[in-house]
Amino acid sequence: MVMRALKPVGVALVDKPAGPSSFALVAALRRKTGARTGHAGTLDPFATGLLVLLSGAATRLMPCFVGLDKRYVVEVDLTTTTSTGDPEGQVLESHPAPTRIELDEALARLRGEIELPIPAASAVKIGGERAYRLARLGIDVEMPLRRSTVHALELSAYHGEAVTLSLHVGSGTYVRAIAAALGGHCTALRRTAVGPFTVEEAAAEADETHLLPAAAALARLPADALARVPGGVRAGVLALAGSTGDTAA
Repeated sequence: MVMRALKPVGVALVDKPAGPSSFALVAALRRKTGARTGHAGTLDPFATGLLVLLSGAATRLMPCFVGLDKRYVVEVDLTTTTSTGDPEGQVLESHPAPTRIELDEALARLRGEIELPIPAASAVKIGGERAYRLARLGIDVEMPLRRSTVHALELSAYHGEAVTLSLHVGSGTYVRAIAAALGGHCTALRRTAVGPFTVEEAAAEADETHLLPAAAALARLPADALARVPGGVRAGVLALAGSTGDTAA
C-alpha cells in the first residue's frame, strides 16, 4: 500500500469543468501534493461547479463537510426522459412538455420533505453491486426511495420545453431525480455552493497554493457539522497543520 503524506493539510475548493470525473480531480491534487486526498461529495462528469477536496490530515475531517447543504443551477429538458436522468443516458420516452400550470404544480410537490427513487445510474449498492454497473449491463432493478429535503426550488427561466431551476437542497438529494419527477432530464448541472463555500471562491485547478487552511474552513461550519468529528480529532488535525515537517501514515 502506498503511504500518503498527512501534509499539506487543507481544503481545496475546485471549480470542476464538464468532462472529467470528480475522481480525476482528486487524483490530480494527490499527484501535485503527494498527500492523501479525499472529497466531500462528487459531481457527475457532465456536471460543473464546486468540488470540496480535502488534503492530508484534513481527510479526517470529511464527516464535517459531507453532510452540508448544497446549491445548484440545473437546466432540464421537459420533453424527454433518459436512462440516467442526464444527457449521457439513452432516451426512454419523448412527450409534450407540461403546461406552465402543470409545471408549477409539479414544482410545488417537490419542495420540502420529499421521497424520490434513487437514479439507476447512481453509486448506491443494490444486492451488493453498484446500481450504475447494473444499469450498464441492462439489468432493470427497482430503485429504493430516498427521503430528501428541498429547502428551495425556484424557476429561474422558462422556455416551454426547457427550464432553468435554482435549488437549495439537503445532502444526498439527487437533482437528476427531481428532473425525472418533472418528466424530463438534466441537460446541464452546476453546483454553486456546498454549505458556506461558494464556487466563486474556487480555483480552476487545485494545488498546494490553493489550499484553504483547515482552521479557516472549520471556522465557517455550523456547530452540528463540527460535531460529526470528535473534538480531539479536530484538534489533532489543526495541530498537525501548524507543525513543520512531513508525516506519512
